[in-house]
Amino acid sequence: MMERHPSVTVGKDEETLRDHFLMQLSPHFSSVTGETFNMQGKTDILIRHEGRNVFVAECKYWTGFKAYLEAIDQLLSYLTWRDSKTAVLLFIQNKEIGPVLAQIADRTREHSCFVKSVAQDTHGWHRFRFHLPDDKSRGVDVTVLCFHFPR
Repeated sequence: MMERHPSVTVGKDEETLRDHFLMQLSPHFSSVTGETFNMQGKTDILIRHEGRNVFVAECKYWTGFKAYLEAIDQLLSYLTWRDSKTAVLLFIQNKEIGPVLAQIADRTREHSCFVKSVAQDTHGWHRFRFHLPDDKSRGVDVTVLCFHFPR
């Protein structure tokens, strides 16, 4: 919906876009919060159910591949060994989205915690398996969802 209604996204910062996701998630879960402390920092979206984290996400504007890898680092630093469902929500303002999607598909394996590519869709959805930075035995699924908001 956000891509189909550009007036919702034009000129909005990352926090405002995050709040749109929080509004959509809140009716479905009893505990949906933003900027919530977990492990080593404040994650953008945290969903808890029955006292446990069930989803942790970071929202980022695409500013290049290096920053994308740093966003994965940031997300992984927020996870405990119990957290397994996570996402990076990427807001892409580039005129052409294809080159960005290609970098995500082809180069995510360059991350030091990368384990494998699990699934990908040609419409900006990828799922990867990573391990936690300090525990190679603990895997975590990271879904990368891309949203195109060209300037």
